Amino acid sequence: MYKKVDLANGLRLITHRMPKMQSVSLGIWIKTGGRNENAQNKGISHYLEHLLFKGSKKYSCRKLKESIEGVGGMLNGFTSEEVTCYMAKLPHQHLESGLDILSDMVINPLIPEDEVEKERTVILEELKMYKDLPQSYVYDLLDELLWPDQIMGMSVIGTVESVSAIKKADLDNYKREHYTAPNIVVSAAGLFNEEKLAKQVEQVFGRLEQKEINTFSPATEASVKPQLKLLPKETEQTHIAMGFHSFPREHDLKHAQALLHIILGGNMSSRLFNEVRETKGLAYEIGTQIKRFADTGAFLVHAGIDNNKVTDALAVILEEFGKIKYELVTNDEFKRAKEFYLGQLELALEDTMDNMLWIGETMVTLGKTYTLKEIIKEVNKVKRADIQETAKMVFQQNKINLSVIGPLQEKEGQIYSMLQLR
Repeated sequence: MYKKVDLANGLRLITHRMPKMQSVSLGIWIKTGGRNENAQNKGISHYLEHLLFKGSKKYSCRKLKESIEGVGGMLNGFTSEEVTCYMAKLPHQHLESGLDILSDMVINPLIPEDEVEKERTVILEELKMYKDLPQSYVYDLLDELLWPDQIMGMSVIGTVESVSAIKKADLDNYKREHYTAPNIVVSAAGLFNEEKLAKQVEQVFGRLEQKEINTFSPATEASVKPQLKLLPKETEQTHIAMGFHSFPREHDLKHAQALLHIILGGNMSSRLFNEVRETKGLAYEIGTQIKRFADTGAFLVHAGIDNNKVTDALAVILEEFGKIKYELVTNDEFKRAKEFYLGQLELALEDTMDNMLWIGETMVTLGKTYTLKEIIKEVNKVKRADIQETAKMVFQQNKINLSVIGPLQEKEGQIYSMLQLR
């Protein structure tokens, strides 16, 4: 189903041919991100990603975009804590052109001085924008609680101080050090000739230097008591983000945790949505999510709550965490959660872009990838008791971390005193 090719210099190609499609999605993944930085250059991975769209030896900034969008395709990129990705989706007959564009961006970017300065302004404005969006900024505050005084707890975008201090020479050096063959994975999904693509990738990337694969400092989880960070702000709605340290990417209970997430807050049938919003009308938006990294992780819940109902909503959320620790989920919701989990995955994998992201991310982070059949087999092994065990391991008193943005400074003590799990 998936075909992997290893180049002599350590670069890897992972492909999934989908003969019934008319598109192809292509990604170039770099095993570097926010965790490969330090306090002084925080945000440099994200900064560099922005600049690679500003032109390369073959393509001007405008030509990059026009060459992809001019044939009906899309071009994008993103930076996370552990990876950076440059990607394109386009009609299958334009794959060779897409590979040439993406690879020239990654291998031969110009990074001109004037663009470095212009993009610095753009990123600083991006930082301001996130601070003005409490539903986004509340997560940054939560990360600071989950991983205090370490790179994991700092925003991928960086800080005003770090972004302001990064120079062109820093960007050049960072790219030279991290954008090396063993740190690169090329992934493709859609309609294409696998052998032809492998030869093209060898021609383009085969000359890249082979160096050591990137590493980063392990995260530490030193929670000994509940933590609260409240940012007073005159908002119409209070935003909360609660987080618990949970499992790394490849933990044995990773699927049980995914089902726990679905049952508690993964959709409109979830317990928190029903109890907090539908039954008690305490919030408009509420849901859970999971963060997974190489050596750590977090289980999160976020809600936008009426300013006068924050303590009521928190009480319900904490009560639901307690219930799922001590009572097995019902057979009905267990079955529905499994069907939702696998159904969502199957629907996503009908698309070439989602397939490319699926195989590329797992290959660059794990050095392997999973087939849908393998995932289905693993999920079907999960028992209701596994979900309860997961809840007991994650929802612990000393692991509670809560960030709040809203006009509630006079209630800080009251909110902190509520952080109790039964």
